[in-house]
Amino acid sequence: MTNRKDDHIKYALKYQSPYNSFDDMELIHSSLPRYDVAEIDLSTDFAGQHFDFPFYINAMTGGSEKGKAVNRKLAQVAQATGLVMVTGSYSAALKNAQDDSYPTTELYPNLKLATNIGLDKPVSAGLQTVEAMKPIFLQVHVNVMQELLMPEGEREFKSWRSNLKDYVSQIKTPLILKEVGFGMDLQSIKDAYDLGIRTVDISGRGGTSFAYIENQRGRDRSYLNTWGQATVQALINAQPMMDKMEILASGGVRHPLDIIKCLVLGAKAVGLSRTVLELVERYQVEEVIDIINGWKEDLRLIMCALNCRTIAELRQVDYLLYGNLSTNNKENKA
Repeated sequence: MTNRKDDHIKYALKYQSPYNSFDDMELIHSSLPRYDVAEIDLSTDFAGQHFDFPFYINAMTGGSEKGKAVNRKLAQVAQATGLVMVTGSYSAALKNAQDDSYPTTELYPNLKLATNIGLDKPVSAGLQTVEAMKPIFLQVHVNVMQELLMPEGEREFKSWRSNLKDYVSQIKTPLILKEVGFGMDLQSIKDAYDLGIRTVDISGRGGTSFAYIENQRGRDRSYLNTWGQATVQALINAQPMMDKMEILASGGVRHPLDIIKCLVLGAKAVGLSRTVLELVERYQVEEVIDIINGWKEDLRLIMCALNCRTIAELRQVDYLLYGNLSTNNKENKA
């Protein structure tokens, strides 16, 4: 029997999303920019902390030998580039005290390390995770459709809201409520705010599909492979909460232009999973480091062409929406 975490890696790499919402968004460039590239500031703030770059390596894996190998590469890349790395769900390590598949700051002393736990787990599990990993923030993921499709998945969800309230009240480490690729809806963002959460990752459809992954592992319900809202649509839906809640974006982000589009729509920062997973599977660590560092320069170039010096200024950029997003079209939402 194969390891579930290894199945996730295998099928995540295999799946090709039939639609990526970033392709239906066009940015209006500026022909007379005011800034030099050297003046562009990529820094951002979220979860009570300051970060030099507006993108990070999002939660992926752990709990297996394959996961350990992937995490080792990701940690090396993150440490060398100064990016935050979020580990996959720490629940596997809570079940197995011998699990060493998750990187630590003892092994990587300059690593900006965060970690992840499912909201189905009680706050005691979250406290154990924080004690073991000492993360700069803790992602608490919600994955309803994945659980419903997973052969061994949860069927009881009534405790999730009370669990979240407990996390907020008992865990001092900054918390981020994270979707897993289905797009967090506006009402859930509002409910999370009422429960004390101040940062969410809307994680929309367009990249890794956990519906597809679980349909490969169990009964075939392929008609649900594209369940949820696309990333750009989820960001548009979240606009009423942008000034109250810190919104992070992920899901189908492929390159610096997609990152910029998320920031234009109000995201504080952008998480990448599958894109970075493909890089560390295809290239040597040193090559991936060069690619990631190149992305930083690319972000500056694009911001210069949009006449923006800071991440905050990107929210004033005009854009056009096409295709599936065209009903939301407005040239300037500020």
